[in-house]
Amino acid sequence: MASRGQRQLIPESRARLQDLKYEIAAEFGLPVYNPQYAHIQPKADSEFAAELGELAGTGNVEWRDLTSRQNGSVGGEITKRLVQSAERSLSEFGTL
Repeated sequence: MASRGQRQLIPESRARLQDLKYEIAAEFGLPVYNPQYAHIQPKADSEFAAELGELAGTGNVEWRDLTSRQNGSVGGEITKRLVQSAERSLSEFGTL
């Protein structure tokens, strides 16, 4: 999210970052409610979990209900993947 006084360079990036956040949370097994998939199953935490039927009895929660460590691990993984993606892009152009 852009801070005050800063403009977002690529507005479409917000949606991709949200998708990435929920994807990583699902990979880590965090039962976070994702409103994007509410039409698949009420309080579904991800598309993959809904397809696999792993939602029964998980008790999906909001981000605010997770621990700082859990939220931090998701943020850290997002950063790690973004850096890896940037490094791949730079290496394709031969500048890294």
